[in-house]
Amino acid sequence: MARNPYEVLNVGKDAPSGDIKKAYRKLAKTHHPDLHPGDAEAERRFKEISQAYAILGDETKRAMFDRGGIDADGNERMANPFHGRHPGGHPGGNGGFHYTVNGEDADLGDLGDIFSSLFGGGRGFAGGQGFGGARRHQMRGQDLRYELTVDFLDAVNGAKKRITMADGGSLDVNLPKGLNDGQTIRLKGKGMAGMNGAPAGDALVTVKVRPHPSFRRDGEDIHVTQPISLADAVLGGKVRVPTISGEIALTVPVNSIGGKVLRLKGKGVQRSGKPAGDQLVTLQITLPETPDPELVALLRRQRDEAGSEDKARAA
Repeated sequence: MARNPYEVLNVGKDAPSGDIKKAYRKLAKTHHPDLHPGDAEAERRFKEISQAYAILGDETKRAMFDRGGIDADGNERMANPFHGRHPGGHPGGNGGFHYTVNGEDADLGDLGDIFSSLFGGGRGFAGGQGFGGARRHQMRGQDLRYELTVDFLDAVNGAKKRITMADGGSLDVNLPKGLNDGQTIRLKGKGMAGMNGAPAGDALVTVKVRPHPSFRRDGEDIHVTQPISLADAVLGGKVRVPTISGEIALTVPVNSIGGKVLRLKGKGVQRSGKPAGDQLVTLQITLPETPDPELVALLRRQRDEAGSEDKARAA
């Protein structure tokens, strides 16, 4: 049988739920199998910690455990309905109990017949279930929560990832296209097992998206800044621009100023059942690190000519 869950998490029986959660997170992080590959003892401790939290982290199961209704494994206990005594009963010589029915001793193993004779018609104990088969309480398994950090492009394009479950096993997660930062994916039946045949809980995976060095998302649209040369800005031309699905050629119009925004239709985020967003490209004019003498001479001449015209108009 598993150890007392309070001892496993090193908390008192009167500990508030917040302290129990903190204790679980600290221990789970310390003994997580990913941090101790190939360490069987760490894996055993991680499973023990997870099992303890499955009971104490659920208020209903915790209350049942405190009452003695379930054991440290989460299995329901069958309590003695007479608490060791029965009207007309007396201790047996072997340390057990005998019960008297109609003036005759009956052994503990005959309790099914005893209840049949008491309630008549062959009806068993607890609504026809029989003494040994009394209706057992069912309880749906606890949901398990995970956090998964993914790259920006995996979130917008969709991907398949693998996480480590609370019991040390692995779980494949299919990321849908267009996943938002902080969105939670529900995996049915991948949580803790149910009690006495009840359904298992679910796994709830909250996704965190890493920022991208170039792309910025706004709803379904993608924003990116594209450097262009002064020559391309003045004369126009074609440049290679990254998109979330790969590079494409972008036509820069003649005489494009810095900060001009060009729209690439349908090159944004595609979510199921919705039209794709756009990619918005902001042009940023860049100059060469080494000045071009001819370009410098041309600009000086233009500036001097413009200054002469201003003086002439002022006169």
